[in-house]
Amino acid sequence: MRYYVVADIHSFYNELITSLSEKGFFTDTEPHKLIVCGDLFDRGDQSEELQNFIVDLMAKDQVILIRGNHEDLMLELLKNASYYFNQGIECFHHWSNGTVQTLYDLTRISFYQNSYQTVVNKMRETPYIKTIIPSMKDYYETEHYVFVHGWIPSIEIRNCGFKYLPINEWRTAGAEKWEKARWINGMDAWSQGVKVEGKTVICGHYHTSWGHSRLEGIGDEFGETADFNPFYGDGIIAIDGCTSLTRKVNCLVIDD
Repeated sequence: MRYYVVADIHSFYNELITSLSEKGFFTDTEPHKLIVCGDLFDRGDQSEELQNFIVDLMAKDQVILIRGNHEDLMLELLKNASYYFNQGIECFHHWSNGTVQTLYDLTRISFYQNSYQTVVNKMRETPYIKTIIPSMKDYYETEHYVFVHGWIPSIEIRNCGFKYLPINEWRTAGAEKWEKARWINGMDAWSQGVKVEGKTVICGHYHTSWGHSRLEGIGDEFGETADFNPFYGDGIIAIDGCTSLTRKVNCLVIDD
C-alpha cells in the first residue's frame, strides 16, 4: 500500500491540496491512502472545505485519521461550553488555538449571538463531530512504521524541564495516557530514547524547525533561517511544517 502522510493541516485546505497534488496523490493509479496525523482544523479559514474533502475520502476508504490534541480541544470545549460562557469567561486557549473559530466556520453561528447550547447542539451534528472524530485512531501501525500525532505514550517527568521515559505496553495504554501523548514534542522524547524498536515513528504536533535547530544545530527555530522541512532521525520522521506560519503542508510518500 502507498501512503501519503500529512499532519497538522489546521484548516489550510488549499495548502493541503497543493501538497497532495505535487506528490501525485490525485493521479496515482496504484492503491493508496492518505494518513493524517492529527489536527485537521483550527487556525486556518477553510474548515468547511476540508471537512467535505475528508468525508469524501472516508466514503472512498482512502483516508486513515489519527487523533490530535486539537480534536481533544474541540471535544473539551463542547463539554464545558456552559462554564466558559455562562460565567462570562472568554475561551482562553480555545480562542488562541482556533477552536472557537472552527466552531463558527462549521456552524455559521456565533457563541456571542446565540445561547451556548444552540451552538453546541449544531456543532454536534456536523460531520466533524459525528463522523470524523469517532473514526480517529490513537495510532496506526504498518510493518515498518508507526503513525501518531505527538508521540507514543511515555512516562513524563516535569520537575526539571520535560523528561521522558519509555513504557513497554504503549500500544495498550489507556485513553488518559494517549491524550497526554498527543501533547508531547516527539522529537524531544525521541532524543531522550523513547523509541519503537525496529520501526520508524512518524509524528506531527511540533514544528520541525525545533528539531533542526535544537538537535541538529541547523538554523533558528523561527525566523529567516528556520527549516520547516521534515526532520529525519533513526526511528523518527517529524512532519509538522508549522502551516499557519509557512503556508506549507509537508507530505511524505511511503510504500509499506
